[in-house]
Amino acid sequence: MEKYANVCGDSGVSSYEIGSDYIKVSFSSGNTYQYSYGKAGESHVENMKKLALEGFGLYSYINLYVKFKYD
Repeated sequence: MEKYANVCGDSGVSSYEIGSDYIKVSFSSGNTYQYSYGKAGESHVENMKKLALEGFGLYSYINLYVKFKYD
């Protein structure tokens, strides 16, 4: 897993792993969830990948759009 940059310094995300049709996100709580095209939707997963790589906004995005849409 890649360490999340956490540009703002207050994210609940600690690391992530990007696959072709999914993203796995580890939270500072210790929980890890996988979000895939099938459950969260392609557009959401692709947006999450972009935010993960930028190191900014991923935690907020998850809470707003895909909080319980993990596999």
